[in-house]
Amino acid sequence: MQIQWFPGHMAKAKRLIQENLSLVDLVIEVMDARVPLSGDNPEFDRMLGDKRRLMVFNRSDMADPAITATWQEYFKNKNIPCLFINSKERKQAMQVANMAYSIMADKIQAQKDKGRKPQPVRAMIVGIPNVGKSTLINSLAGRAAAFTGDKPGVTRGKQWIDVGNIQLLDTPGVLWPRFEIPDIGVRLAFTGAIKEDVLDVAELSIEFIKFLQDRYPEALVNRYGIADAPTMPALDLLETIGQKRGCRMSGGAIDYEKAASLIMHDFREGRMGKITVDRVEDVETFAAKAEELRLEQLNRGKHARSKAD
Repeated sequence: MQIQWFPGHMAKAKRLIQENLSLVDLVIEVMDARVPLSGDNPEFDRMLGDKRRLMVFNRSDMADPAITATWQEYFKNKNIPCLFINSKERKQAMQVANMAYSIMADKIQAQKDKGRKPQPVRAMIVGIPNVGKSTLINSLAGRAAAFTGDKPGVTRGKQWIDVGNIQLLDTPGVLWPRFEIPDIGVRLAFTGAIKEDVLDVAELSIEFIKFLQDRYPEALVNRYGIADAPTMPALDLLETIGQKRGCRMSGGAIDYEKAASLIMHDFREGRMGKITVDRVEDVETFAAKAEELRLEQLNRGKHARSKAD
């Protein structure tokens, strides 16, 4: 399944980030704790350069705690400041403000040493669509300071929000122009980072069912009460779930799209239990796939040049 989605407003959002980067001390990159690898936007690495960064993995309450522990160890070993939180819980959200302030401690101390009153830390919030950036800001502010929604593309312009001794610049969600590895686009679509109106939802749900059968077969049994769900052909299981949940069109035929949307919504709302799509071992798998694709492109280029000669 090949998925690509990079609407025009994302190119504008990239420019907004680049134009305002010099105004901030720190970048807080918000990601979905269920896809710590697939949700890592390579565009941010290129745009942000050596700007100080804090990675915040939201929706950790929906992620598999055992897998989360392996990711925490992974980032610790790489000396990457990160937090796994549920941004709807203000106490957890405040950890972000505290760590951001801690990361800037040397600059704050330098201001004090010069006899100056420390200025608020200015931090830019970035992330791919629908990871909860605005929810995090609202939790930090203790009010509805940023627009929120359960679909990608809610935040379209920049917003400055004061949060105590930190000033936050909210920015729209940004993907990258092309997913070289198809699995990445599919996994992002699982979480709702890509608008469903550009997807074949039934096909996406079949991919998701296969993923669950491989890694979380008990989630299907527990959620839908189908004992042989782990071994059924994915399409048959989609049809069976549609029958059980009354997903029918006029005339009685199964509404596959409605059944598919129901399954994806169940996952995105955490109704299937704690599930993480990406695992640490996928880092090497994705790196190997990327290298394989690079060599294929190189060979195609050589072949094209030899034909031209």
